[in-house]
Amino acid sequence: MRVMLWGTYDLGKPRVRLMRECLRGIDPELLEIHAPVWDGVEDKSRLEGTVRLAGIALHWAVSYPRLIWRFLRAQKPDVVVVGYLGLFDVLILAVFAKIRGIPVVWDSFLSLFNTYVEDRGMAAASSLRARLLRFLERLAARLADLVVLDTAEHGKLFASLHGIPASKIGVVLVGAEEDAFTMIPVSQGKVADLPSVLFYGQFIPLHGIDTIVEAAVSPRGSQYRWVIIGRGQEAERIDRLLESANCRHIERISWVDYAQLRDHLAAADICLGIFGEGKKAASVIPNKVFQALAAGKPLITADTPAMRELAPDGAQGLYLVRPGNADALLQGLERFERERESLPENLHDSLRQSFALPALVADWRAILERAGS
Repeated sequence: MRVMLWGTYDLGKPRVRLMRECLRGIDPELLEIHAPVWDGVEDKSRLEGTVRLAGIALHWAVSYPRLIWRFLRAQKPDVVVVGYLGLFDVLILAVFAKIRGIPVVWDSFLSLFNTYVEDRGMAAASSLRARLLRFLERLAARLADLVVLDTAEHGKLFASLHGIPASKIGVVLVGAEEDAFTMIPVSQGKVADLPSVLFYGQFIPLHGIDTIVEAAVSPRGSQYRWVIIGRGQEAERIDRLLESANCRHIERISWVDYAQLRDHLAAADICLGIFGEGKKAASVIPNKVFQALAAGKPLITADTPAMRELAPDGAQGLYLVRPGNADALLQGLERFERERESLPENLHDSLRQSFALPALVADWRAILERAGS
C-alpha cells in the first residue's frame, strides 16, 4: 500500500509521532509532505499575542500553496493521511484529493469544538467563534473519507456532534512511545519515607486537577508524597490552592522535558491518570495513562467507558475509581498500599499488547484498507 502523510501535522505530539511510525510500518517508503507550522507551540488553546498569532497565520498562508503543489506533483498514493491538527488541512486538501481520486483519512484525534467549548469552556456554544469552529469541523468530517479518533466512545461522541455515520469513524488507541517508556520493575522507585504519587500533564478541566489537590491536602493524603507536574489553563488557580494549603508533602514542579518523564515515573510508587467528570473525560484515554501502563507502573484513574474499552474487567495494579471524587482516589491509593507487595514485577504485560506498536500498525492498516476499498 502506497501511503502519503500530508499537511501541517504537529510532530510535537506523541500521537502524531506514533502514527507516523505506524504508517512507516505499513509503507516503508512513506511519502511525507509536511510544513512544521506548530513547532514550539505546546498548548494551542493558550496562544496569545497578536504578533505570535500573525506569525502562525503567515506560516500557514505561505505553507499551503507549497503543500498543494507538492501533492499535485507527487506520485499518486493509494491513500493520503492528514494528522493532528488537521482541520484546515482537510478543508484545503479535499478538493485536490477528489480531483486525483485519492481517499483522505483524517486523524482528527479529538474534536477541537468539544475541547474548546465544552471541555475547556473558553467560549459559549452560541458564540460566533464556536459556531464557526463547529461548522468547519463538521465540514472537514464530511469531506474526509474516514475520521480517526482514539477510542470507540470518543468516536461516538464525535459522530453525534457532527451528524456523521458511524461507518465513517475509525479507532486507533493513543499508545505510548516504547523507546521513551520502557518497563520499570514495580520494586524500583520505592522511597524510604512516604509512598510517592505522581501526576503530570497540562492543567485542563479534563484532568480533574481539583480532585487530585483535594485528595493531596486532606489528612489521609498526608500519608503520601505527592509530585504534581504541569502547567496550562488552570495552573495559576491550582497553585494558589496549593500555596494556601502549605503542605510539605506536596511537591509542585512547573514542567519537565518529555525525555525526563521516565525518570519521574521510575521514582514514583504509583501514577495518576485523569479524574474529570465531563463527556470528553469519559471518552478519552490520555497519553499519561498509556505511558504509565507501558512503564509497568501502578495507576489510578477514573472509571470511564473509554477505560473499560482498554480494560473491560479491570487489571491488577490498575485502580479505576469514581471520577471527580477525592475520597475514591484515596481509597484507590489505600488499596494499592494493601496490594503493592503482591504486584508482579512486569505489571500490565497483557494490557500492553493491546497498544503495543504491532497492534497500532494493524489498526492503522485496517483503516487505510477501508478507506481505499
